[in-house]
Amino acid sequence: MTSVKQIGIWMDHANAHLIEYTKETGDTVIIPSGLSREDESLAAGKGEKTLHHKQQQHEAAFYKKLAEVIGHYQGVLLFGPTDAKLELFNFLKKDHHFDHIQIEVKQADKMTGNQQHAFVREHFQ
Repeated sequence: MTSVKQIGIWMDHANAHLIEYTKETGDTVIIPSGLSREDESLAAGKGEKTLHHKQQQHEAAFYKKLAEVIGHYQGVLLFGPTDAKLELFNFLKKDHHFDHIQIEVKQADKMTGNQQHAFVREHFQ
């Protein structure tokens, strides 16, 4: 019998907190989006169009990095306070490699690490 690999990802536009569903409390892996305040201020100095382009590049790279992780799971819960989870969901739906993965999206507020783990555990139980 193979075990179903499931993961919860609490995210906003700055970070993604990856929480693998296990019976015992696991670790949280944090992946930053990659766009620092310094990058934003440098791009803003060159114009709004440049800033927007730079943000889009970093966002696409952030979602690609998350997609690489998600590809190893069969069940995924995307949750968090911003639209970043919906943007990632739409990004994944465009790629047919993710058609076999059950992906759910839920709205959630800012949470502590313990609250995130409890949310994931409750969802997958």
